[in-house]
Amino acid sequence: MLRLITVVCLLLAVPVFGVLGSWFGLDAQSLALLRHQLETVLPAYAASSLVLSVSVALGVAVLGGATAAAVSLFDFPGRRWFEWALLLPMAMPAYVAAYAYTDALQYSGALQTWLRELTGSSKPMWSDVRSLPGAVLLFVLCLYPYVYLLTRTALSERGVTLMETARILGAGTLRRVREVALPLARPALAAGVALALMETLADYGVGSYFGLNTLTTGIYKAWLVMNDRMAAAQLASVLLLAVAGLLWLERRAQARLRFSSSRAGAQHAAEARPLRLHGAAAALAVGLCTLPILLGFVLPVLALLKLMWLEARYGEFGLPLARFAQWAWTSLQLAGLSAALAVAMALVLAYAGRMSAGAAAQRGPGAGLLKLSTRVVSLGYAVPGAVIAVGILLPLGWLQTHAPQLGLTGVVTGTIAGLIYAYLVRFSGVALQSVEAGYARISPNVDETARLLGASRRRVFWELHAPLLARSSLAAALLVFVDVMKELPATLVLRPFNSDTLAVVAYQMARDERLGEAALPSLAIVLVGLVPVLMLSRAMRQR
Repeated sequence: MLRLITVVCLLLAVPVFGVLGSWFGLDAQSLALLRHQLETVLPAYAASSLVLSVSVALGVAVLGGATAAAVSLFDFPGRRWFEWALLLPMAMPAYVAAYAYTDALQYSGALQTWLRELTGSSKPMWSDVRSLPGAVLLFVLCLYPYVYLLTRTALSERGVTLMETARILGAGTLRRVREVALPLARPALAAGVALALMETLADYGVGSYFGLNTLTTGIYKAWLVMNDRMAAAQLASVLLLAVAGLLWLERRAQARLRFSSSRAGAQHAAEARPLRLHGAAAALAVGLCTLPILLGFVLPVLALLKLMWLEARYGEFGLPLARFAQWAWTSLQLAGLSAALAVAMALVLAYAGRMSAGAAAQRGPGAGLLKLSTRVVSLGYAVPGAVIAVGILLPLGWLQTHAPQLGLTGVVTGTIAGLIYAYLVRFSGVALQSVEAGYARISPNVDETARLLGASRRRVFWELHAPLLARSSLAAALLVFVDVMKELPATLVLRPFNSDTLAVVAYQMARDERLGEAALPSLAIVLVGLVPVLMLSRAMRQR
């Protein structure tokens, strides 16, 4: 059983091995291509990605950290509402927000038209939003909840208590924030920033729509435009190396974050009260928390609703409701099947890990092999969709050349099998993390008691573990479902004919400047993304 699980997990690592394996056996032509990229496009791609990453890192750290500190350490009007509402931009994919803001802020848009009439000027009020600064702003608004969530959790556990202790010792408010809250939140800030940067580097929708020369857009240009698989593999390797560094940073920060938490701190935090703000300070806190919600969620949704209404009323063909139903059904099928398979794999892997957690099993080779397999599955979420697509197609091309009788090319690229495989590589780690969190709440004594009463391992799982893991499994399925609905890069490359998803259709219509038609699938993606956000906010309020 352990060997079978290990083989399945290693299969999920094939895309990474495929990208890294492209560097072995380089011939003179490949080396010449590498030198050509180093002299031409690679510096521009790397510089653009670096500027974008550094800018987004600073933005999400400031905005996410400031909002988390505001709702955790201070009390002001609307604080309870802001605690969960600040998570709403997490439901808004950055590429969907890009479509909404492009229409709202363009020269012919309502806002610029009104401002020109008000000022009597014919010049544009600002430059085109489709630029690197515009992309930075969108990523910050859509990704700051990663930092907000982790930082708020860290500060809620011990921040209020320590701030109160510092106040009693005579420290002023600024000194308390600078010397108590900021050092306490630093690991959470680092972990949240690393997660936000992984999403930024993995993005293709915003970069392509805004015409940015990033590593991800370069991979697609090399593969789909230049038809050069080796150039795409080399760029994917650079991107994979950058993401690996971010993943190392995130793991290190998470380890420090877990070390800094304590149950006693959480209990005392419930007794301590946040500092009450009045007057200008309270108004500043309200404005700080209102702005990201307004810009990151409310205004994009209103802009999309307006586009959809105008298309329905004045569009030449109206809303494509019949085609929308087909796109939605395809997306639901892919997301549902992927979620079911990912949760099933996570349950089997987590259960096997629990069964091998005994002292005798830990000394055997099976436990180490299982631990390696679990680590391989967990790493998948950090791999960008562009790298996964290239990593799947490279070994597939090699097999087509050396073993065409297997017929794998038609199965992977001609059916949804390739997409499902890519989704499992990308999102199985999300399901595994949720299921393992559920297992952590089940005492091992329960298993031992059941085994002493004569229950087999299969019966222990089906009659004991499965009911107790129902909520964790549902949460895992929901997270994978939503992630698949939003996934764009891998779907663009690997989808077979007549299997467009809502994300792909929204991107294609927006690229063709059919923003009115793109509004309907974009709003559907946002609506689906709201479900886990609302569940997360509810769980946070119940703590």
